[in-house]
Amino acid sequence: MDIKSKRIAVLAPVAWRTPPRAYGAWETIASNITEGLVAHGFKNVTLFATKESITKAKLIGWVEKGYEEDKTQIPKVSECLHISKVMQQADEFDLIHNNFDYLPLTYLPFIKTPMLTTIHGFSDPDILRVYRDHKDTYYVSISDADRDKKLPYLATVYNGIDLSNLTFRETPGDKLVHYGRIHPDKGTHLAIEVAKKCGKDLLIAGIIQDQDYFDNFLKPHINDSSI
Repeated sequence: MDIKSKRIAVLAPVAWRTPPRAYGAWETIASNITEGLVAHGFKNVTLFATKESITKAKLIGWVEKGYEEDKTQIPKVSECLHISKVMQQADEFDLIHNNFDYLPLTYLPFIKTPMLTTIHGFSDPDILRVYRDHKDTYYVSISDADRDKKLPYLATVYNGIDLSNLTFRETPGDKLVHYGRIHPDKGTHLAIEVAKKCGKDLLIAGIIQDQDYFDNFLKPHINDSSI
């Protein structure tokens, strides 16, 4: 079979729309992968995401809106329903590309379709137990620094960006930007430290995922002028 005729399922999270309206890092990557496959001539690509997601591939979804945008949902219920529906159709695909963290791995003993998992990060050290318990599958890291020494990886594939969403400037501006979720893992406090040492203004943009971190380590430095 021609490789571009392979039936590929891309499994995206359901916290936000794919692609997201604003924040939604994993959804963004899942979208870029899906649209990239279609653009490169892959004929049988299916995106599993929220029903309102946008794609040139085939879209299958059971959750109407992302649970971060519709607070009436119980996140774990939406996630489990979404993942289970994908696995019920696993035999219809030649490959499942999992961008949904560790939960889909628990279905591996019950499906025959190979699963490739891009590990976007370890939000909690305890999650490693699930990954280490499924070493007979396929893992991709997003950087060499983000790897766990006890996991077997196929490769490191850095997250790409859609350049059409950005405006190139030959001459850099005077300000620095820190863009990402407000969490110790993202090092927002380090961005503030760098900005102060460089004597440059800093713009911080992102959702607050750790309120204590924001209140204690960031807020005291925010002055609405230089930071």
